[in-house]
Amino acid sequence: MAAVRLHNAGDRLGAAAHFRAANVASIGVWFRKVVGPYDERIHGPKLSVLNPPKLPLEQRMRPRMVSAADKRAIIARDGFHCRFCDMPVAPKATIKTIAASYPEDAPWSDVASEQHLFFQAANLQYDHLLPHARGGESNVSNMVVTCAVCNYGRMSNTLEESLLFDPRSFPVRRTDWDGLQSFVR
Repeated sequence: MAAVRLHNAGDRLGAAAHFRAANVASIGVWFRKVVGPYDERIHGPKLSVLNPPKLPLEQRMRPRMVSAADKRAIIARDGFHCRFCDMPVAPKATIKTIAASYPEDAPWSDVASEQHLFFQAANLQYDHLLPHARGGESNVSNMVVTCAVCNYGRMSNTLEESLLFDPRSFPVRRTDWDGLQSFVR
């Protein structure tokens, strides 16, 4: 948030320095390990029986993603922290706005290797608690805010298979982190 405060105060050099400092290589290494190829040391043992089973694409609930109104309701309920790991997150539209203002210091692209590493990990996602591929509905009660790492790392595994508690059973963390929504273009 320091980078956004400096930007909004007109200190572009200070903001740029903070954005550059947040582009940490170890975040990228961690992200690639979690979202990369299956590794039992990271992802746990593979299960031979999935309950419920994965559904063929044509049998999955439609639509795949909730409406814009439902996304707003999920953010209003969950805030801008991952419900699994508590990482602060920012919506992709906000990340793109920052990248447009600071293309060298906070780069963003559709190509993962060209993305700012903090923003890559902290990219706000809407995750199905019962995975969509396993019959989960796309509605406010089955979805939570997550970081990209937790969303892509869990993929289509259930909470039980991932050895995760249901985040809805824990209170939402409320802080002054606003998902960088205060960034003024």
